[in-house]
Amino acid sequence: MARRRSDTAVKERLSRERIVECAIALADAEGLEAVTIRRLAQDQGVTPMALYWHFKDKELLLDGVAEKLLADVVLPARTPDEPWYLELRGVLSALLVVLDAHPAVAELVEIRVLLSERGMEIAEHALGLLRDAGFSAEQAAQLAGHALHSIISMVTRKPGLMVGEEPALREERLRLKKSAFAALSPERFPNVVASADAFTVCGDEPAYFALGLDLFIEGVRGIQPRT
Repeated sequence: MARRRSDTAVKERLSRERIVECAIALADAEGLEAVTIRRLAQDQGVTPMALYWHFKDKELLLDGVAEKLLADVVLPARTPDEPWYLELRGVLSALLVVLDAHPAVAELVEIRVLLSERGMEIAEHALGLLRDAGFSAEQAAQLAGHALHSIISMVTRKPGLMVGEEPALREERLRLKKSAFAALSPERFPNVVASADAFTVCGDEPAYFALGLDLFIEGVRGIQPRT
C-alpha cells in the first residue's frame, strides 16, 4: 500500500502541466539542448518512466511546450471600428510577448502552431483578418507564416541574446564583439561603427520590437489587394 501511495503522489506532483513548466524553466536557464526526459526526471528525483507516463518521447514533450506557449497568448479584444491591420498587429504583439519571455523555446511554435486548439484559434483569427483585407486563402496562409517566422526571428536573434550562457562568458563574448567594432576604421566604415552598440546589445527592447512589427504590418499593407 505504501508503494501505491508513493506512486500516486509522484503522478500528482508530476502532472503533464508541471513537466512542461519544468521543461520551459530548464530551457530558459540552460538552453533547449538541455531539455531531455532523463534530465527532467533527474531534476525531479524520479525515474524517466514517471515522465513517460505523460510523454512517450521528447518530441511529444516539445509539442506540449509549444502548446503551453500558445495557451498563454492573450488575444486583444475585438474592436468593431478598428482597422484590420491594427487588429493583426495586436495579435502579433500578443504572441511576441509570450515568445520573448521564453526565447529558448520560441522556435518550437513555428512548426507546431496548428497542432493545438489554441494555436488553431490564433491562426484562424489572423487568417480571418487577412481574408477580410482582401487576400486570398493562399496569400493569407503565406502571410501568416511569414508573420510567425518574423516574430520568432525578432525574439531569437535579438542583439545580445545568449540563452543558457554563464554571465561571465556572456560578458566576455560581448566585450570581444565590442572590441572588434572598436578596431574598425571610422573613415571606411562610419555607419557600422556608429551602429556598433545596436549590433551588440538590444538597448531599447520596446522600440526594437515595435520597429519589427511596424515593418511587417506596413509591408502587408503595401501589397494589400486593391478593391
